[in-house]
Amino acid sequence: MADDRKAFLLRTDPQLWREIERWAADELRSVNGQIEFILREAVRKRRGGAPEAVSPPKGWPTEQPPLP
Repeated sequence: MADDRKAFLLRTDPQLWREIERWAADELRSVNGQIEFILREAVRKRRGGAPEAVSPPKGWPTEQPPLP
């Protein structure tokens, strides 16, 4: 199965990167997965919150893990 996702370079300040790293670790995601989640949620909210507006890739969880 080929990976159809688009690769791109993202430059960000170190503080923002550390915050995303911590957030990703809290939710058991990679930094890349967390950034993709954040972007997907932002697009979903912009489109009016329809869950089917931007669906996660096949095999990805559709909900966040429960908070401790």
